[in-house]
Amino acid sequence: MIEGAVNTDHEAVVTLAVHGPSGRIREIEAVVDTGYSGFLTVTPALVAELGLDYRGRSRATLADGSEVSFEVYDLTVLWDGRSRHIRGDVADTAPLAGMSLLDAHRLCVDVEDGGRVVIEARA
Repeated sequence: MIEGAVNTDHEAVVTLAVHGPSGRIREIEAVVDTGYSGFLTVTPALVAELGLDYRGRSRATLADGSEVSFEVYDLTVLWDGRSRHIRGDVADTAPLAGMSLLDAHRLCVDVEDGGRVVIEARA
């Protein structure tokens, strides 16, 4: 089970440990974004700090209909007590945990300042 909290902006936030290929680890706070279908966005600074391996480029359509192009990197995240190898989409914003990362899990959020966020594997 992964637990987090709702911040003052009413965002569900969880702390994740991200691992680079050299074994370096950094904890990040990620906003759970049910409108993002990817795994996890990472900042350019985190890519450089962890020395993440470049995978390529990808494109996406945003909610406003505009299209963006971004770099994609391989990374490992500690997820529900296990290491998961995923792709990180580079965005110069706060990290986002997307629906691909939440696949096969249940998300429960008490939507209020300081509310509880729980992500657990479905049985």
